[in-house]
Amino acid sequence: MNSTERRAVISLAGIFALRMLGLFSILPVFALYAVDLDGATPFLIGLALGAYGLTQAIFQIPFGIWSDRYGRKPVIAIGLIIFALGSLVAAVSDSITGIIFGRALQGSGAIAAAILALTADLTRADQRTKAMAVIGISIGAMFILAVIFAPVVEGWVGVPGLFWLTFILTIPALAVLWWLVPAEPRVERKPETMQFAGVLKNAALLKLDTGIFVLHLVMTALFVVTPGVIAQVTGWQTADHWKIYVPVLILSVIGMLPLVKRHSGVASPQRAFLIAIAILGVSQAVLVFTQHSLPLLIVALWLFFVGFNALEAMLPSQVSRLAPTQHRGAALGVYSTTEYLGVFVGGALGGWLHGQYGVNAVYLFSLVMVLLWLFVAAGLPGKSAVKSGNAVGTGK
Repeated sequence: MNSTERRAVISLAGIFALRMLGLFSILPVFALYAVDLDGATPFLIGLALGAYGLTQAIFQIPFGIWSDRYGRKPVIAIGLIIFALGSLVAAVSDSITGIIFGRALQGSGAIAAAILALTADLTRADQRTKAMAVIGISIGAMFILAVIFAPVVEGWVGVPGLFWLTFILTIPALAVLWWLVPAEPRVERKPETMQFAGVLKNAALLKLDTGIFVLHLVMTALFVVTPGVIAQVTGWQTADHWKIYVPVLILSVIGMLPLVKRHSGVASPQRAFLIAIAILGVSQAVLVFTQHSLPLLIVALWLFFVGFNALEAMLPSQVSRLAPTQHRGAALGVYSTTEYLGVFVGGALGGWLHGQYGVNAVYLFSLVMVLLWLFVAAGLPGKSAVKSGNAVGTGK
């Protein structure tokens, strides 16, 4: 990367990371805290955690389209402010209803598509997968930090203090956006209806949207059942599961780098993409047949995160390649919406399958979904077929 690209990627990854650290820090501690809130029930506690994902799915497309129409930075700034207001509402609420509203308001600041679009705007095509990988790794790092340190910090300041921390972290994120992120390039702005219709007519983009839907469906379904499998195999409490997750996540970065490098290169990026999907499928197959062996369970999780992290970098890169600049926000908005829908469906179906048919049914279902994705992805165009000026809406 050149100096402008490095500054853009590091600063945008920093904005994403600060935002995700605030969100992830709630996950390990909220359920126990919420039991004592006014009006709390198990369903409402789950709704409080899931409300963020629902409003994210609803608003990703509008925010992506608005970023195409009005510019990336103003839309990202507005989204960060909405997110901060939601954090403030949750911090001062003493009822489960208030926190549900706060979490829903947090999710309404749906800036993922706009950030990814701006990242694509500010990087060359051959550097874009690296850029997306940096953002993906920063999100993974925030997840690790939250799992390890959130229970400690919550012991000092409580869950309301974590919401206040989320609110405060928005201030440096806004400062980074306006003073460190390079100026966005000037592009021709198109009417919103043209952008959205064009994106929905592009068969290749829809295949990539299918991919991110399956990827996050499988990820969520995995975590519906795998913590219980780990507890059964090791006898550990949930608080000790980081001893598996952290080394596996760190080592998965080493495993994903050759795939990302090959995908970024000139020769056959499609092969690296298909290999990453296949690795994801192998991880599910290993879990189906060997989940009761701790070493093989660790291998399966490592394979999963190698495939998952590599695909998290490759998919938005391919979307940004296929979508011309003036449609990029809309395309990434649809992409981000299907991502969050995958989280919702994976959690709901994974929980239902687990209750009805057991753990193996969840892993078998995930394996079938990955194999179907592999079949669909085999028909995607390679890099040689994707040129900077391709018209969205051609269906090719």
